[in-house]
Amino acid sequence: MTELPPCPHCQSAYTYEDGGQYVCPECAHEWSAVALAAEETRVVRDAHGTVLQDGDSVTVIKDLKIRGSSSVVKVGTKVKAIRLVDDGDHDIDCKIDGFGAMQLKSAFVKKA
Repeated sequence: MTELPPCPHCQSAYTYEDGGQYVCPECAHEWSAVALAAEETRVVRDAHGTVLQDGDSVTVIKDLKIRGSSSVVKVGTKVKAIRLVDDGDHDIDCKIDGFGAMQLKSAFVKKA
């Protein structure tokens, strides 16, 4: 018996296959095996084209205004232990000293 992947939306283990699609009976999310394979091979690159991975340290290359605040993350700010995510147009989840948890775009950082 083949092991089906859990639902990427709700992590349910009760997925089933329907034609070329996987279906989750708990949240009704449908996805294809091709899309799942493409998502696993997603590559995130910094502003200079270097491949980023979870746990890397990066440096901010541009002053970044923080939405809803008058604070600015300055050029040269080092961010340690990043986590790569696929959340809309932001690629990096991180914690910056003095600012807290933030999401950054990979286009505004370089690998340290």
